[in-house]
Amino acid sequence: MPDTVPSFAPRGDKAAVEEGDRLAPKFDADGLITAVAVDARDGAVLMLAHMDAQALALTIETGFAHYYSRSRRRLWKKGEESGHVQKVVELSIDCDQDAVLMRVETAGPGAACHTGHRSCFFRSVPLGAPPSPELQLTVNDGGKLFDPSQVYAAAKKTDTPRF
Repeated sequence: MPDTVPSFAPRGDKAAVEEGDRLAPKFDADGLITAVAVDARDGAVLMLAHMDAQALALTIETGFAHYYSRSRRRLWKKGEESGHVQKVVELSIDCDQDAVLMRVETAGPGAACHTGHRSCFFRSVPLGAPPSPELQLTVNDGGKLFDPSQVYAAAKKTDTPRF
């Protein structure tokens, strides 16, 4: 992976950023931009993550989703361990260019979450009551699509993803 920082268009004035035809992403103080991945078939939100300039550039260049892990403090290709890579079908940027939205196809069983669920947003928060330590989340999907303990223990980086 390249050690150089990718070059994007300069930010310019508000009109150039919001209405122009050049990619001029606005990275936050930590050098990150918010990235949302949705299923290309049905639009379900699969995950929210972050990208640094290198991850965004690699995503654009390769057509596969790359992110920056804040917890691991490193670049990572989605599915590098599980084989559940995300093929980017479309990449959009919001009006002020501080967030990206990707329509993706996920290899394998279609799960984007490392817990085995299709979406990282597999739990709902009850509304209408004040937050408390007893507030209970509800699983809102059909359950896990894979067993993480098996997938990550047997991860083979040489497997060819199937879409």
